[in-house]
Amino acid sequence: MAVIPRPDPEAGEIPKALVMMRTGTSVSAQELMAFVADRVADFKRIREVEFVDHIPKSPSGKILRGVLVERERLRRPGA
Repeated sequence: MAVIPRPDPEAGEIPKALVMMRTGTSVSAQELMAFVADRVADFKRIREVEFVDHIPKSPSGKILRGVLVERERLRRPGA
C-alpha cells in the first residue's frame, strides 16, 4: 500500500491510498478507510482508495511515490 496526495479543489490535497491486493484476499475500500480512520488523526484519514495491479519500486525495494504522484496528476489535470 502507498499513500499519495490527490489534488482537491476544496482542501488542496487529500490522502489517497493505492493498494495492491494479495491473491486470495478480499477487503473493501470502506473497510480499509475505517481501519485507518480508527488509528490516525482526522486530517490523515484516507479519503479515496484505488486497487492497483502494480506499485513501482526502486531496485532497493522503496516505493517510488514520485512516479505515483505524477501519474495521479496526469489523470486529473485540472484538479
